[in-house]
Amino acid sequence: MGVVLATSTPEIDSIVKEDTKTLRKSKVVLFNDEDHTYDYVCEMLSHCCKISKSQAFKCAVEVDMAGKTIVYYGTAKECQKVSEKINTYGPDHRMPRSMGSMGSEVEGI
Repeated sequence: MGVVLATSTPEIDSIVKEDTKTLRKSKVVLFNDEDHTYDYVCEMLSHCCKISKSQAFKCAVEVDMAGKTIVYYGTAKECQKVSEKINTYGPDHRMPRSMGSMGSEVEGI
């Protein structure tokens, strides 16, 4: 029985690295602040992350209690899009001191 040795070329290495980078699992972390209501967090997460109001409420409680919570898992590219939506969602009209969106960031797993 023969042994087949795999050879590597720069072209193949480049494609494999790009595919691995694209498929890499990441997460979006939402950070707490005192300028947004639970209603805002639930609405924003339902819109940006496409999760149910019930799931969004659980995230709102966790971010309030722990200071941060994971709101989305996906590829790095998907997570970047979700994080951008969160970071540009806008202020909470229920709170006069709310001047902008909540903060989030993408982290690798």
